[in-house]
Formats: sequence, C-alpha cells, structure tokens
Amino acid sequence: MNGALAATATPEATRRRALVLLVVLTLAWGSTWPLLATAVHEVSVWTFRTISVTLAGVVVLGFARLRGHSLAIERRHWARICTATFFYFVLWNVASTYAAILLPSGQAAVIGFTMPLWSALLSWAVLGERLGARLVVGIALGATAVLLLMVPSFEAYAQAPAGLALGLVAAIGWAIGTLIIKRGNIAVSALVLTGWQLLISALPTALGAFVLGDGVWFVPSWQSIAAIAYIGLVPMAIGNVAWFAIVGILPVNVAGLSVVAVPVVAMLAGAVVHGEPLGAIQLAAMACSFSALWLVLVRPAAR
Repeated sequence: MNGALAATATPEATRRRALVLLVVLTLAWGSTWPLLATAVHEVSVWTFRTISVTLAGVVVLGFARLRGHSLAIERRHWARICTATFFYFVLWNVASTYAAILLPSGQAAVIGFTMPLWSALLSWAVLGERLGARLVVGIALGATAVLLLMVPSFEAYAQAPAGLALGLVAAIGWAIGTLIIKRGNIAVSALVLTGWQLLISALPTALGAFVLGDGVWFVPSWQSIAAIAYIGLVPMAIGNVAWFAIVGILPVNVAGLSVVAVPVVAMLAGAVVHGEPLGAIQLAAMACSFSALWLVLVRPAAR
C-alpha cells in the first residue's frame, strides 16, 4: 500500500507529506468526539455506525473510481483485509462509541488514543521494528500527554469502568488492525483499501443493528442526521483515507505516534461544545503531544 511511492520519495518529502496528512487527520478525527453523543441520541450505536461506514465506503470508492483507480484487490489479500477490518473498523468503531457515551467525549478520546503505545509495543514485539532513542523519547512524551489528560478524569473512570475498558479494547483493536494491514504489504491505494474496509465493516455492524438496534423505523431529527452525515463524510471517509496513507509511508510505531495530537483537538472541541475542562493540565499535555510529534516527524528533517 503506497509502498512504491514511499520507496521513491526522499525522507524529507515523505515527512512533509506525512505532516500534511497528519493535519488533515487530526482535524477530521479530533472534531468527531463531541458529536458522538448527538449521533446516538436517537439511534443505537450499531445503527449509527452502519449508516456512517456505508456512507463513507460508497463515497470513498466512488471517489477512487472517479480518479481512475481500479477497485479490484487480489484474492489472496481478502482474508487479511477482513481480519484487519474486524479489529479496526468494527471493534474500534463500536467500542469507542460506547466509551464516548459512558465517559465525557474528551476523556473517551484520550483512552482510545492510547493506541500509539500499543502500536509501538506490538510493532517491536511482532514486526521487530527498532525503537530508537528519538522514538522512545517521543513515545514517552506521548504517554505523558495521555496520562496528563487522564488525571482530571480518574473519578469518571472509576464511576464508569465499562467506559474505560471499552476505550482500551478499542485502542488495542485499532493497533492490531493497523499492524495486520502493515504486514500485508497490500499493493492498492489508500482510497481503495479504505473504501472496501468501510463497506466490509458495514456487514457485521448491520447485523448488530438488526439484533441490538432500534427495532423500529423512524426519521431522526435533523441534528442527528447532520451529525451522522458529518461523521460519515469527514472522520470516517477523509480521516481514514489520511490514516491509511500515513500507515503506507511511515513505520507502524511512528504512524501510531503521529495521532497523539488528536485527543488534544478532541479536548478543545469538548471544551467548546460541552464545556469540558481545559486548564493547565490540558495545556501541558498539548505541549508534550506536539513535542513528541516534532521529535519524530519534524526534527529529523533538519539533519
């Protein structure tokens, strides 16, 4: 996936492209979390996710076709793609949404975005990727940012342990799914891979919606429709294409660390939309987060 492009680009060009994608990803994903409560206010988590992934998958594959991409994927890759889809798109989407219902949106985002820590451990243990000194310091800074953001929320976690557990399950599922895709070296564009994974994930989530969903057909309010449409088009479509493009050009552990800024944006959005806390602790977490990104993505280009 994007392997040829990454192989021919210079390290500086690769980092610049990764940084542009990271900005898109951070804004797309960070803006999502305060909207989750609105998206599931009238419909079930399963119904919401079924609609959003189907919408996103159709849009992404349609856009890929308009750009002249072939939508075909070799048969030998489908088992790997389906397995990765379960861990990331199904497990992450459902578990993270339930976590955001049980916890304030900003805190749920923080738990979900412990993913870089699990990703680094898995890529080291499974892929044998070397954790250099710069990356270790970056991971430590990212972990510090996450811990700082968790400090004001320990009471919320204690009151809703299921939310904490689901957030961790979501993060680990995301890390495993990304690792499976990275190891597969699937030679298709990020657009095509993302679109098919979105549509594949619609099948089990639709089954979940049928069994566990709303049970009746009705037209939700325009607020719910707008929130679901935004989440389907922006974070699910644009955000996931950006994510798999990043995974295609960076090592798994660096790609994972690149998302540590997302919970910062989620916290800011939560403060604006829901009045969630934003003070010295959150600002210190932001400093650690951006220092980690500068260390592993920006600073090396200066050599």
